[in-house]
Amino acid sequence: MGSITTTTEQKLSWQDIVARKREEGRAAIPKNWLLPSSILDSLSLPLDKNPNNLIALDIPRKSGILTDHELDITENYTVEALLGKLASGEFTSVDVTTAFCKRAAIAQQLTFCLTETFFDEAIGRAKSLDERRAKGEKLGPLHGLPISIKDGFQIKGQEASIGYVSFLGKKSTANSPLVDILLSLGAVLYVKTNIPQTLMTADSDNNIFGRALNPHNTALNAGGSSGGEGALVAFRGSPLGVGTDVAGSVRIPALCCGTYGFKPTSSRIPYGGQQIPSLAGWKPITASAGPLTNDVDALEIFTKAVLDTTPALLDSTAIDVPWRRLGPNTKSKLRIGVMSEDRVYPLQPPIKRALAEAANKLEAAGHDLVYLTPAEGQVSDANEVACEIFGLHTATSKGFIDASGEPPVPSVAAQIGPGNAGHYNFVPKLDGLDFLHKYALLTVKRQELCENWRTIWLEKKLDAVLAPAAQNTAVPHDNFGWPPFTAFLNLLDYPACVIPFGKASKELDPEPWKVQAGQGAPDYDPELMDGAPCSLQIFTSKMRDEECLQVTKVIDECLKRA
Repeated sequence: MGSITTTTEQKLSWQDIVARKREEGRAAIPKNWLLPSSILDSLSLPLDKNPNNLIALDIPRKSGILTDHELDITENYTVEALLGKLASGEFTSVDVTTAFCKRAAIAQQLTFCLTETFFDEAIGRAKSLDERRAKGEKLGPLHGLPISIKDGFQIKGQEASIGYVSFLGKKSTANSPLVDILLSLGAVLYVKTNIPQTLMTADSDNNIFGRALNPHNTALNAGGSSGGEGALVAFRGSPLGVGTDVAGSVRIPALCCGTYGFKPTSSRIPYGGQQIPSLAGWKPITASAGPLTNDVDALEIFTKAVLDTTPALLDSTAIDVPWRRLGPNTKSKLRIGVMSEDRVYPLQPPIKRALAEAANKLEAAGHDLVYLTPAEGQVSDANEVACEIFGLHTATSKGFIDASGEPPVPSVAAQIGPGNAGHYNFVPKLDGLDFLHKYALLTVKRQELCENWRTIWLEKKLDAVLAPAAQNTAVPHDNFGWPPFTAFLNLLDYPACVIPFGKASKELDPEPWKVQAGQGAPDYDPELMDGAPCSLQIFTSKMRDEECLQVTKVIDECLKRA
């Protein structure tokens, strides 16, 4: 935390400190961007306890805050198309940035997806970028594009409180390396996005900024820990957002909110220089930074642009491997592994249906599918190891909470573990072992899993694997629980994309569903989850990020065909 300037809070309760911060946030939204009372009165309140579909309600249009041109900018273009309009001069960066600032302000009033806003600075930078373009200067491939970024990334002059009251009042004195890279590429940063207290739950809820809500259904969670990004991107308040992922924190918001998300191999996208929620230097499972977007091509646009800058020059924790140009995909037939349902982590009916439908469409398109058994996939085994590694050190996060006197939020207090906690099959008893020997034993078990998957790739000759992104869609708040199908890929350090595919349906899946003893999953409520986005996950082996993105585009295109 060396890049943070500290100030001392005296004689203020944590509630007083939060009240002041919230008032600052409200004041940062221009008055003419505030939603009229008629809009708010039309909603079912409180929002987090009532299923409001904010997207279907078309509130940005009804509010009158955005012009027709601004609605067009935010609703009708992919990232590639926006960049093309900016490059041609048909759209100015001021126009695009203002449009997304307005829409982000509306999203904040409805979903509580933001932590820091700096609209005036962003529009000022956009004006400067337009002037430079008019002079023939082009900063880079993201010139003029607004990009949102998760709260943990540090931006000079802004706070990075990551959901801890004890971190409030501290301004960053330097940018995270990725922030400097995005600025060098011509991006416009305009907001930071909401996260959970501790950054280690799938519910983006904290005592400062409140709970990020899912714009598809405000009674369902937006995911975590990059939940603010998921909500903002789904509401089209950002064309491209940056999150981080140590157990699914990019992919869970993507699957909950129906967006695309990419978790690269760790340390390819620079992660350094962030505010951290735990002991400095302790990262037995290394987190990744990655994009959330509304179109699959934008995942590659972001990743390629960042990697082409040679991030290791600015961040010593980044791997110095440039973007690998694979050339056009000439394979007419992919060999795709398909993950089978794990006994410990059964799939909710909508997810089981989506996975089967996707497999059928891919097979009908001529791709070769290889079904992997639960014993081959070892999902439950990997989650035993991941949970025990994550649990080796938790005292620092508790200390940050206790420092202000604030309570833990419900999802943090719950401390939910794997479905077979207490009845492990893969991890031996750790009782009586000291820290060093626990860590060594878990590292050995982790390597066994990596070796198993190395054999699978080699012997089955797979191009990629199709898997659930989670057992479920978005679920009622504080009920997501342990994320088995994302955490196991962080343990393996594999790149993975989440893509939206279909929706939950009370007509197609009408029966309520509960897990059995010894299993872990949220309950399925067909009425409440009706219409929630379903998603799938595509992954490749470590450092095959370019192949992962390439195969994902092929699969996404195939699944979109009627």
